Amino acid sequence: MGNCCAAPKTSDENKKKNKPNPFSVHGGNFTIPDGGFKFYVLDELGRGEFGVTYLCTDKSSGELFACKSISKNKLRTSVDIEDVRREVEIMKHLPKHPNIVSIKDTYEDDNAVHIVMELCEGGELFDRIVSRGHYTERAAAAVTRTIVEVIQ
Repeated sequence: MGNCCAAPKTSDENKKKNKPNPFSVHGGNFTIPDGGFKFYVLDELGRGEFGVTYLCTDKSSGELFACKSISKNKLRTSVDIEDVRREVEIMKHLPKHPNIVSIKDTYEDDNAVHIVMELCEGGELFDRIVSRGHYTERAAAAVTRTIVEVIQ
């Protein structure tokens, strides 16, 4: 599995990296800048069906982000690839909202597609609902209101 920061490659290896990135936040012509990724990987946050999410930090600002690294080996069909492209496309067009994760950047290497996004430390809503078990009507209304505000 790839990660969001790597040692700089030799000049011959960098040449093959400078190709259009179909997953790019900046459109199809974005390439990995000279010097490699702009983020350091710190810890693994979680695993999913297609990859791993890491805690990472911006090399210049120190700001924390989450980096979802999606293994290309797991993208077996054209539908899987299109789903990743669609996820990036949707995320880059979402409005700024306190309850919607924003995308920071994307990278692609030989092993994975990396989606760097805002870090949300509260966990999954589903997991919180399940762990709590029972909600009062007022608490359920508050959760529902938050969800509805996002989709308005």
